[in-house]
Amino acid sequence: MKKSIPPALRLRLFFYNIVFPFVLVFMLPGLISRMIRRGQYRRKFAQRFGRYDREVSARLAVKNWTWIHSISVGETMLALKLARKMKELDPSLNIVLSVTTSTGFAVAEKAAADWLEPVYNPLDAPVFVHRALRAIRPQRLIFIEAIWPNLLALAKEYGASVSLIARLSPRSEVRFRHFRFFTAPMFAALDFVCVQEIEDVPRWHMLGVGFNNIYVTGSIKFDEAETAPARTAEFRALLAQLGVKENAPVLLAGSTFPGEEKIIATVFRELRRDFPELFLIIVPRHVERTDEAIADIIKAGVSFALRTASVARHADCLVVNTTGELRDWYHLSTVVFIGKSLTSIGGQNPVEPVLAGKPVVFGPHMENFRAIVAQWLAQNAAIQVADAGALKNALQRLLADPFLREDLARRAREIVAVHQGATERTARLLLGF
Repeated sequence: MKKSIPPALRLRLFFYNIVFPFVLVFMLPGLISRMIRRGQYRRKFAQRFGRYDREVSARLAVKNWTWIHSISVGETMLALKLARKMKELDPSLNIVLSVTTSTGFAVAEKAAADWLEPVYNPLDAPVFVHRALRAIRPQRLIFIEAIWPNLLALAKEYGASVSLIARLSPRSEVRFRHFRFFTAPMFAALDFVCVQEIEDVPRWHMLGVGFNNIYVTGSIKFDEAETAPARTAEFRALLAQLGVKENAPVLLAGSTFPGEEKIIATVFRELRRDFPELFLIIVPRHVERTDEAIADIIKAGVSFALRTASVARHADCLVVNTTGELRDWYHLSTVVFIGKSLTSIGGQNPVEPVLAGKPVVFGPHMENFRAIVAQWLAQNAAIQVADAGALKNALQRLLADPFLREDLARRAREIVAVHQGATERTARLLLGF
């Protein structure tokens, strides 16, 4: 049964749909370039316009669906975690998991099942969104960390409940406050907003969400329940082929951004003077940056091997040029550096290595995880550094002191424990249990 869109939201959509085509055209060259670099962009391309082949259409037509809307790899892994818990609580549930990027789609496709249908997100234009909604007919729509205005409004019009698994970075908060006149009616239309911390409640209320629609569930990312079994044996065997002894210390740099590979490789080379058996694992945030990362590693004078190489050879560094494996590589590390924190702004997820029992070091830019980072720093549960020199000193201390490593990891994990059960709390809320 269709419902009417609130007048305030309809007015904002009118302006959004005037501006959106121009923004899309402006962004199109970069989007196309990124799609080509990541590959597989032609496959199922019509789904981006709400068109599905006969086989997918037939599956969509015979079931009632919950639609989870994701973006890239990180959000997709969170979505899968939530989807599995929702299916566990309600075995009759069927879920469409939509993603934006080809790398995210590859992760979703690996998890495909008779109850889980991976598709690409339709472009957020009314004609494409209507087409997708008519095909999927969702009972509920769940956004992971970001909303798309037309999909939000039209899903409400089609009678679906709409929820947001929220993460609010300082930059996004400032932007939403500046454009509150435009964004507040969209946020006000959400039925459920699941936030990580009690401190997030007034922040979202200021953006237009009603207090009665905000629920503190904790962070699904930080919930160690239902973590996949680590592929320790498989990865340990690969390291052995590379000449890494089982008890050798391993420095892992996870989700690195441009410039960080060169810094890490240079620091690693200097650390080997004191720790000759130290091995380096670098996992670039985007696979398509592999060549750029390798060039910087070579400039630093460090030999490397690729994760995808058919023949393993002895090397000082392994470059993991695959998607979706980082969490499992953390289990083989001794110390972890968190990417996007030295040369870029925002930081990557620091909790996954902590849940694997590893101490973490990061640069000055962890804005996307400021709440948990502030708690860690206040209780000496992690180390933050300002530059490459401080990074070297911090890593040197940790590599030399197993008790310090254990203490940092234990303290950090205890602080994260508050998020235990977040996945189930969120799933029960969304299911109405």
